[in-house]
Amino acid sequence: MAGLFVSLEGIDGSGKSTQGRLLAEALRRAGHTVTLTREPGGSPGAEEIRRLVLEGHVDRWSPETEILLFTAARRDHLERTIRPALDRGEIVITDRFADSTRIFQGITRGDLTDMVDRLHVLMIGVEPDLTLLFDLDPSLGLARATARAGTELRFEDMGLSFQERARAGFLALAARHARFRVIDAAGDAETVADRVRSVLAPHLPRR
Repeated sequence: MAGLFVSLEGIDGSGKSTQGRLLAEALRRAGHTVTLTREPGGSPGAEEIRRLVLEGHVDRWSPETEILLFTAARRDHLERTIRPALDRGEIVITDRFADSTRIFQGITRGDLTDMVDRLHVLMIGVEPDLTLLFDLDPSLGLARATARAGTELRFEDMGLSFQERARAGFLALAARHARFRVIDAAGDAETVADRVRSVLAPHLPRR
């Protein structure tokens, strides 16, 4: 795949979506072609699955079923959105990718890491070129997330201890993989955006 594949990760309320939008806008102004997408979602079929996994009661699905649903959504997203854009030489920015499944289903609700990893190898087989981890105090992130209007609050409703385990899991994952860059997500949006652009700059393709 010829383009640059960047994933944005972090706990709920860490500002990934806002930063993804700001980054895409900045890159387009600089002359880059950018596909901004999200998970679960990013393709028509995956968006249908998104509604299944992000809405409803916290006990709607078991962790094992969630892994299958997220993997199915990711496969469709990869086939229909990510691979075609990368093959066109674009910069792809996705709000969440496989690392979210590794954390939210793989370790925070039981030890299902091996299942997540085996399904990823079998059905996805792709890692981002660069992963930006937005790190934020879980209590602040949860307050931000629950203040948003909407129905996609299933994971937020799992509470603060869930978000604390997720943050610890993300930081441990970042320590093991060189593709990660940890971004301090505290502060106003433009301050964080400056941090993001500084980290990303050495990885951008030349114009």
